Amino acid sequence: MIHILLRVCELQNLLNLRVEMSITPKYFLFLLLIGLFNEAQAELFSGGQPQLGKALVEKHCIHCHAKQFGGDGSKIYTREHRIVKSSQGLLTQVRNCNTMIGLQWFEDEELHATSYLNNTYYHFVK
Repeated sequence: MIHILLRVCELQNLLNLRVEMSITPKYFLFLLLIGLFNEAQAELFSGGQPQLGKALVEKHCIHCHAKQFGGDGSKIYTREHRIVKSSQGLLTQVRNCNTMIGLQWFEDEELHATSYLNNTYYHFVK
């Protein structure tokens, strides 16, 4: 709730700045969207705890991945032609698996798993 209130205050400050600087509404919207996109990218894995994600991946993912790729299943992450090529793609793939398998993970659990996979295999810059 506090985070939402802070965002409302930030938005009000931006609106006041737009009026003071005589920025056109279209240009202001463009700047606002760029700012929101950059913030979303910066906070993509925020709140994700890799140690919790490791437990989730080991419990729910390894069996299926090992069945598909053999060994400990990690080849799905390290293969040459892997599907995931970006941090957003990684989060999307974790969410797809969550849905397809019916894990019913909450968003924070998805972030934990994503954070673990990124730290261990992908190393995308957040």
